[in-house]
Amino acid sequence: MPPILKDFSWDRMIAAVEAVRERLLRAAGALELAGIPDAVCGGNAVGDWVWQVDPAAVRNTPDVDSLIRRADFPAVQEAWAAVGFEYHAVAGTDTFIERGSRKSRDAVRVLYAGEKVRSADLHSAPDVDDIEHRGDYRVVSLAGLLRMELNVFGLKNRVHLRDLIEVGLLDESWLPKLIPEHAAKLQELLNTPNG
Repeated sequence: MPPILKDFSWDRMIAAVEAVRERLLRAAGALELAGIPDAVCGGNAVGDWVWQVDPAAVRNTPDVDSLIRRADFPAVQEAWAAVGFEYHAVAGTDTFIERGSRKSRDAVRVLYAGEKVRSADLHSAPDVDDIEHRGDYRVVSLAGLLRMELNVFGLKNRVHLRDLIEVGLLDESWLPKLIPEHAAKLQELLNTPNG
């Protein structure tokens, strides 16, 4: 059965983007208050870095990904429960979903610092001290984000990397800083700017 389409509404679209932003800030704020180091990663980190160069080039994402240390998980669980997130294991990933929601999109996904996200990854995720401060939250460094996106290199990750390339944050100067397998993936994207 095809989905039921609603009439277009700027207000609903803006509210959806704001809901993601509010979720990110609430999650990051709870960890800050509890003294737990973390970093925003994934699509929102890409958006943050892109925004630093060209706000009009930011691509919205429903995903909120948080990088934490595994040893801090019990404290993270307690801090997030206090601000309305319930723990669920979703497809083998530690996920905290908005209380009262059953949608995995209304969630914060946990990635672990210093660990591989998938066993096939060539690099571990960076530590939570490899970050930039953004006032209300911390974001993974550009170098750490680049390694994470190149590790997975799925369609979404390639789009993220192309966004970073388009605004000039990634170019050939990064190639010597990468392991050969990652350098080859970045070079592939640099060679095909239009996909």
